[in-house]
Amino acid sequence: MTLANLLSVEQIIPEMQAKERWGAISELADRLVALHRIPLADRQEILDALEAREHTMSTGIGLGIAIPHASSSRVTQVVAAFGRSKEGIEFGSLDHTPVRFVVLFVVPKDEFQMHLRTLAAIAKFLNDRGVRERLTLADKPEDILEIFRANGP
Repeated sequence: MTLANLLSVEQIIPEMQAKERWGAISELADRLVALHRIPLADRQEILDALEAREHTMSTGIGLGIAIPHASSSRVTQVVAAFGRSKEGIEFGSLDHTPVRFVVLFVVPKDEFQMHLRTLAAIAKFLNDRGVRERLTLADKPEDILEIFRANGP
């Protein structure tokens, strides 16, 4: 399973409004709710799972990247959203730099291996400076999705 397969144009926010970590997580989760990828009734439980994970250690992994993630019994398949912020989001990142790329994903509760594989693939993909540069320059969600398709995990 690739990130490009998990995303649609609608699941990409080319310029996030959030300025800080919790706002960014909510903005992406709300996009998934609006697209019926997460039921509205399950929104808070999924946000709680994402928050619990963040309290363990920031998912701002450095290089302007954050990968908030959680497992939940409220999803039956992996759901994901991608957001970009040209001015950066304060995320409490490990390298103390603002985050420009946020990939939020939620996996089914008992899919630990899928969780690890998805996390590793996203981190490896976004670790590529060329990919980050292309994502920065992309104008539209369609362009961003094409970068994921052409280069992605």
